[in-house]
Amino acid sequence: MWKEQKYWNPVMETLSHGKIRDLQFRKFKKIFEWGYEKSKFHRSLYDKAGIGPGDVRSFEDIRRIPTVEKSLMRDIQRKDPFPYGDALCVPLDEVVEFRQTSGTTGQPVYQADTWQDWEWWSECWSYILWAQGYRPSDRVFLPFGYNVFVAFWAGHYAVERIGAEIVPGGVLDTQARILKIQELKCTAMMATPTYVLGMADTARKMGIDPTSLGVRKITCAGEPGASIPTTKKRMEDAWGARVYDHAGATEIGAWCFECSAQSGGLHVNEAFFLVEIQDVETGEYIEEPGRRGKMIITALDRQAQPCIRFDSKDIIEWSAEPCPCGRTFRSVKGGVVGRSDDITKVKGVLLSPSAIEEVVRGMDGLGNEFEVIVDKDGDIDRIALKVEIVKGREGERKQIEAKLKDQLRLKTNLGYILEFHDFGTLPRYDVKAKRFKDLRKH
Repeated sequence: MWKEQKYWNPVMETLSHGKIRDLQFRKFKKIFEWGYEKSKFHRSLYDKAGIGPGDVRSFEDIRRIPTVEKSLMRDIQRKDPFPYGDALCVPLDEVVEFRQTSGTTGQPVYQADTWQDWEWWSECWSYILWAQGYRPSDRVFLPFGYNVFVAFWAGHYAVERIGAEIVPGGVLDTQARILKIQELKCTAMMATPTYVLGMADTARKMGIDPTSLGVRKITCAGEPGASIPTTKKRMEDAWGARVYDHAGATEIGAWCFECSAQSGGLHVNEAFFLVEIQDVETGEYIEEPGRRGKMIITALDRQAQPCIRFDSKDIIEWSAEPCPCGRTFRSVKGGVVGRSDDITKVKGVLLSPSAIEEVVRGMDGLGNEFEVIVDKDGDIDRIALKVEIVKGREGERKQIEAKLKDQLRLKTNLGYILEFHDFGTLPRYDVKAKRFKDLRKH
């Protein structure tokens, strides 16, 4: 029967917009009341704003509720009930899962989940995998180090939930992972875009063509790359597979996903999340397509440590057209295009690191790795871009450099100091890459 089933949850994924909004509003009121009653942190935040559960009577009222930033969570943790502090809404003995953020933007935030929360996580992921064509007949390889970061943990359990076979490759190195994929004839895997490309390079060094391994579906997370057309094409060409994006976070959950229609957007899982988009400069809430803003998100069903109007800093915009897959969940165009704290002004021009990635990954003759450094020469901003030349193309450097300068100027309206490095000499990353460095902030 599963072979004919198009959606993981046919009822929820095809609800009318009005019914989805009604469901979201009822769920929001419930989780808001839960946080107010159970969490010292949330009650204090809302009391200071002069708003309580009885004041939420419409969607407009939701926007009166204060947002929560990661910095606020850091301030209240590492105290009783240790280590979660005042945001915890359940007795400590009901917590069964510990995760923490990666700490790439500061001190890690600890995340508590009950067993119900963890079931919710894997259900969110089941929507994702089914929409991307995963089925019980798949054998899925997970090439990530199982540790305190959530990474693909929930994806692991969702593979089991949909009835597919999971192969955990946690302690193996990259070469051993490739050999295990080859040995077991795995059909799918999940990883960051950086690692997907790095695995392909390693396989070739081993004399193995990645396209011969039989992986036909790859789900990415952790970086915008799988929604950047040039990066997606590099991955798909390298593996002979369809590459899908999804976005999630430790504090939020797996909130959006690309489906098999690959229409250029990521569906918000509106059954479980309420997404709002806010103009970064004016604070205005954006409902129409074509305008970017930062995402304010609520996880509508997560109870141990609620995520209520969390300021994610992720920059997104609504898609204009419905997806041909038939899902009624709204989509965000191009996925997460960056973070509000990464998008910065250089020489008066707004710059997003993903725009540079699109140019570099679209250039024939350049490797997958690059590094961007912004600093100052006196009072003048300057931006350096380090790239690698593919082996055998070193003699074309001048032509590649000229084309790269033109494309960067066209796509970002900025000039760059270009540094060309031998292939394989720039840093490699297994999880989230750290390619953008703004030294003006230090």
